[in-house]
Amino acid sequence: MNSKSLLFSVTIVIQSLTKAFSQSLPPKTIWQIDSLFSTWTSNTSPGCTIGIVRNDTLVYAKGYGMANLEYDVANTPETIFHVASISKQFTAWSVLLLAREGKLNLTDDIHKYLPCFPDLKAKITIQHLLNHTSGIRDQWQLLAISGTRLDDVVTQDQIIKVLAKQRALNFTPGDQYNYSSSGYTMLAEIVKSVTGQTLRQFADSAIFKPLKMTNTHFHDNGAEIVRNRSYSYNRMEETHFTNSTLSCSTAGATGLLTNIVDLAVWVTSLCNPVKADQQTVEMLTKKLALNSGERLTYASGITVNTFKGWKQYAHGGSDAGFRTHMAVFPEKKMGFVVLSNVGDFDPDARVHALADLFLEENKMEPKRESAYSPARVLADTLGLAKLAGNYIGDDGLPLSFEKKGTGLYSHLFDQTALLQQDSPNNFSLGGADRARFIFKTDGKDTTVDVKAADQCYHLDKYT
Repeated sequence: MNSKSLLFSVTIVIQSLTKAFSQSLPPKTIWQIDSLFSTWTSNTSPGCTIGIVRNDTLVYAKGYGMANLEYDVANTPETIFHVASISKQFTAWSVLLLAREGKLNLTDDIHKYLPCFPDLKAKITIQHLLNHTSGIRDQWQLLAISGTRLDDVVTQDQIIKVLAKQRALNFTPGDQYNYSSSGYTMLAEIVKSVTGQTLRQFADSAIFKPLKMTNTHFHDNGAEIVRNRSYSYNRMEETHFTNSTLSCSTAGATGLLTNIVDLAVWVTSLCNPVKADQQTVEMLTKKLALNSGERLTYASGITVNTFKGWKQYAHGGSDAGFRTHMAVFPEKKMGFVVLSNVGDFDPDARVHALADLFLEENKMEPKRESAYSPARVLADTLGLAKLAGNYIGDDGLPLSFEKKGTGLYSHLFDQTALLQQDSPNNFSLGGADRARFIFKTDGKDTTVDVKAADQCYHLDKYT
């Protein structure tokens, strides 16, 4: 078969897949959906795949842009993506299955299963790990401080060794919410301690095979070849992209490889769980409280809040150039998934733009808590160049901002992202419950508050 014939055949297959997944939507709706992703239809740029689930059916799925720029491979609904922190809900589900079977208790001290973790004079429970209230420092911060480049190969054992060297917690367990991937790497190790299986092995047998999610696994070997997977990119100029390296060999906090077709099955299992899984869904989405009594919106590996008055289970992810988001509306039996392979993509915004097309207002939407804290806000005349610079948090976390053209980019270790400007001094970024960046000034000092979900993080500019 010559190259033209091959290209034609591939095109027909892609068109057939798209048609198969869009037969139940009217043409006007399909046009509205495609319009949301018109920027990403080029065969010279990365893009995304999307899926819309309604009443147990994947009613629309389509790929936009390219999965691999070097070999001209297009994104399709069956393209496999690294979904980053969307992985956490599958890790949580694994732990909750073991709890349901009586093989562990969520109130157990983690040292029962992880004797290598130092005694920090405070009881840390499995539940603390599940909802990010343990006080354990984030693994990516610790690795960066130790001199590890995040595009180096990072292994599970390497992370565990770094975590085992901690000598203090950020706070008393249960006192605060602080999103920490460390907890989910530790949960993977707890699964291994209880079952004798790696998280990959356990999830395969307990989750993916029963649900027939045949294109899904925890990718705990970064060197392993996976057919039909996408590669991630960062935008350097308007039409110029570079490879964004992803070389982690870890599972728990991240590491899940999957596609739209399989995630549609997962969405259905959350909306319409079989009788045996109803209790696990309730456990996964149960919101608990801090020691103070303040209730959290982060449950176990998933955020539970509302959108347009409807209950929403949501989570996003960001690794290398992958940007992902999934939102499930159990009361409407609907779910929306967007998986992208380019670093300046905002999947949160796209998911909720899709949801806007299908969800009417249920009731008065609760007023969003203001991200502003009582302080003098920067004058509207302050330009992006004055916001740019290097900032540092109380615990030493470095974060920098760079003005490029008309945009402001954040740099956290080796991760770069374009911020959406909502006002002269208010920016946002999609992810696990949309992050907001609020810049303020007091005389010559400039600060930024980063707020996401139940967490607010303060940084001061030093250069």
